[in-house]
Amino acid sequence: MGGREQSYINEAFSENWIAPLGPNVDGFEADLQAYVGVKYAAALSSGTAAIHLALILLGVGYGDEVICQSLTFSASANPIVYCGADPVFVDSEPETWNMSPEYLEEAIKDRVAKGKTVKAIIVVHLYGMPAKMSELTKIADKYNIAIIEDAAEGLGSKYKGKPLGSYGDFGVLSFNGNKIITTSGGGALLGNNENAIKKARFLATQARDDAPHYEHSQIGYNYRMSNIAAGIGRGQMEVLDDRISQRRANFKYYVDHLKDIPAISFLEEPSGFYSNRWLTCILIDPSQGVSPEMIRVALTNENIECRPLWKPMHMQPVFSKYSFYGNGTAQGLFEKGLCLPSGSNLSKADLDRVITSIREAFQV
Repeated sequence: MGGREQSYINEAFSENWIAPLGPNVDGFEADLQAYVGVKYAAALSSGTAAIHLALILLGVGYGDEVICQSLTFSASANPIVYCGADPVFVDSEPETWNMSPEYLEEAIKDRVAKGKTVKAIIVVHLYGMPAKMSELTKIADKYNIAIIEDAAEGLGSKYKGKPLGSYGDFGVLSFNGNKIITTSGGGALLGNNENAIKKARFLATQARDDAPHYEHSQIGYNYRMSNIAAGIGRGQMEVLDDRISQRRANFKYYVDHLKDIPAISFLEEPSGFYSNRWLTCILIDPSQGVSPEMIRVALTNENIECRPLWKPMHMQPVFSKYSFYGNGTAQGLFEKGLCLPSGSNLSKADLDRVITSIREAFQV
């Protein structure tokens, strides 16, 4: 916590505004709009809810297809199936680890040739690193397909000076407990289309029509953020830039103290890319005699949590029947990658513990 969250929560208690919606929700939405540079925001219960609503607003339904980045968390893909549509997975490119423009266009051409209807593209900014939005949006515009920009891990990151979450037809944020700022659980849908965001808010509050009784002409969802959670979010927004600085400092510290080990490489920022460094991730070349799993076990033995990169969606049992376009880049990243401890509150001593354990595994 940053320190001011409690004051916003106390305000909600003093005004007896505990239920969903309220002044904190309005204030949090305004904060997000200003920070990301979009006209409208809807504070929701999760980033997953935001993706689901974006798909609904784009008219995604049974028989449709949605192209999705394969190297991501399952929450990027699950809402496609909620809508009765089929995901089509696209590989990563090695420079940012995000969606490959080459395989995106290949997938679109092939799906169209097969008579399929591609309704949307879900691009993910993995671990806070921006995707190649100029190339991806150019392809999406060419085929007139909407982009949902999953910036769940990318709040505070920028591409060509513009904040992530502001490039797509819809932007998606997450405030889950592990994100760079949190509302305990929560998310947001961003956009510049007023009617669309108004519709999202309507659907997220059980789609209750304007009537003195409970009247429903559409299926709705219980997806709105509470006034209490939004109060936490308002306090978190005040320290977001500090959190980004801390995460970026973690990354630099790891690089400075591990760069002499030839088997370890880091995801660097291409020119014009600015990452919040939500997580510091490394790739390990096993030909040097030490595998990623050996490093993970060595850290675990020291009570240090360390995880592989996301397992690509096209390799997941639940999605194995769906189409995939690529050359194995995402799989290679999964097999060689590890996410290191990256919390904003890590001390120098904490970072040194991680680094010492890694160096000992390499015997350097």
